[in-house]
Amino acid sequence: MELFNQTCLKCSKVITEAYSTSFTLGIKTMHRKFHSPIYAIYGFVRLADEIVDTFHDYEKRELLHDFKKQTYDALKKRISLNPVLQAFQEVVTNYDIDTAYIDAFLKSMEMDLDDNVYDKALYEQYIYGSAEVVGLMCLKVFCEGDKEMFDRLKKPACSLGAAFQKVNFLRDFKSDYDERGRVYFPKVDIKNFNNISKAEIEADIVKDFEDAYQGILGLPRGARMGVYLAYVYYLKLFKRIQRVPATHILQERVRIPDNTKLALLLGSYVRYRLNVI
Repeated sequence: MELFNQTCLKCSKVITEAYSTSFTLGIKTMHRKFHSPIYAIYGFVRLADEIVDTFHDYEKRELLHDFKKQTYDALKKRISLNPVLQAFQEVVTNYDIDTAYIDAFLKSMEMDLDDNVYDKALYEQYIYGSAEVVGLMCLKVFCEGDKEMFDRLKKPACSLGAAFQKVNFLRDFKSDYDERGRVYFPKVDIKNFNNISKAEIEADIVKDFEDAYQGILGLPRGARMGVYLAYVYYLKLFKRIQRVPATHILQERVRIPDNTKLALLLGSYVRYRLNVI
């Protein structure tokens, strides 16, 4: 069984490395005890996200329904022949992750299957389920059973997840609409998207980043640099987005070059070693 579990964890690690160089870098800077559980969480959410985002030639609703059933079966039986779900259910059990977080996440994935027009309430529900609960799952791992720490850092963790997701929405504005017909921001019509509406969205994101930073400083040292690296990466991406007009967002995806990612890593490491973070 130990060999099976190790193999399943490696599958989630491969998925993380293939889909996100930034999160992989962040995980690798953490204490080794956090590597496997965070890979397992990322593998789970990535697989569900791929079903609704990229499996266009297949019956997405049926695939997601099957994935959801397999997830709850794995949690109930404490085993799955799906390597990603086997690794994930081990983490859920070992770190006492609330299944309500999983419910909310899968609900947001289901929302992506419908042509929703997002008002404020639906927008906040989607962000909570698609991003904030992922931060809370990771926080459960970092706190290692320390309830006082978890309760203290819960709100900043939600703010960080929200900031990441809203930046993703801006970065992927064009592809979300062109490929999937989605506009997540409430009261935003892509035909009338301008610098004023973009600035309003950005002001909301600034607040999320500010709230999240204080929480990062309160994380256990073994997790702090990895989360901070993801924070500075997204903050850098956000600032690049802020510098371009709304018309640019509608035409081209803003990116962070690999050499800039390396510079962010080195800068984060120096700050970490100097106990600035």
